[in-house]
Amino acid sequence: MAARIEFSQYGPAEVLELRPFELPEPEPGEVLVRVRAAAVNAIDWKLRRGFMPSPLPSGTGLEMSGIVEGGDPRFTPGQAVFGLAPGTAVATHTLAKAADLLPKPDDLSFEQAAALPVAAETAFRTLRRLALLPGETLLIHAVAGGVGLAAAQTALARGARVVGTASPRHHDYLRSLGVESIEYGDGWPDRAGKVDAILDASGRGELAESLKLTSRVVSIASHDFPELFSSGSTEGVPLAEVFAELLPVVRLPIAAVFPLDGAADAHRLSEEGHLRGKIVISIAEGNLPQ
Repeated sequence: MAARIEFSQYGPAEVLELRPFELPEPEPGEVLVRVRAAAVNAIDWKLRRGFMPSPLPSGTGLEMSGIVEGGDPRFTPGQAVFGLAPGTAVATHTLAKAADLLPKPDDLSFEQAAALPVAAETAFRTLRRLALLPGETLLIHAVAGGVGLAAAQTALARGARVVGTASPRHHDYLRSLGVESIEYGDGWPDRAGKVDAILDASGRGELAESLKLTSRVVSIASHDFPELFSSGSTEGVPLAEVFAELLPVVRLPIAAVFPLDGAADAHRLSEEGHLRGKIVISIAEGNLPQ
């Protein structure tokens, strides 16, 4: 059975429905993928709630991993891949552009691979915009999230010092990575000390105080200062370029795993925030709805 998660109206997670669909034929340059795992990002529930209106009905999910079933000859049937499938990732099958796919490394599970594309691309792009140099100090708001962790691991590998705001329950884990973690809330600039650049992955009102510490600030989560906002929809970097550097460097913990028909629960957890790593929807044969 081919099925995907869709919504026909904007609203709470309850608007998500599992619906059958006719298996598509790949166009030139496309690959048909049997999805094994798809990750959840904040933009998924923001789109579902209508913060960025788009045509309805709509699928959901941006990134996935799975097995090639046909299409572009750059990939062979049976090959394990991971990458982007904007708006259609949470499904048993999806069509993806061949340029948006990469072979899945054997040492990554399907869940681990599905968690990487959006966070890694966003981290790569925002660090490029910040022009961070070896020896400089990067502060990351919400460093325990997917983008925060990807940016932290990348910056550390490039020789930077990384300080990050996070909930206390994440501090030991972050320190094990080499991140100097500090607590959210009043007084965070004093706890952060001198920094050269700031990446805001939180969106909880830290930008005004961030700009008092440095002019090199980029946010992926707040429009309070539009000139600081960075959107992947218009500035995306090819995944091949991103992962040429980041694949050996970035590994994201999985915060929670849901079955395909648990997509609404996955969205609810994403909206709560303060997670370590990424939420993943597993679409292995053993947990498909009957």
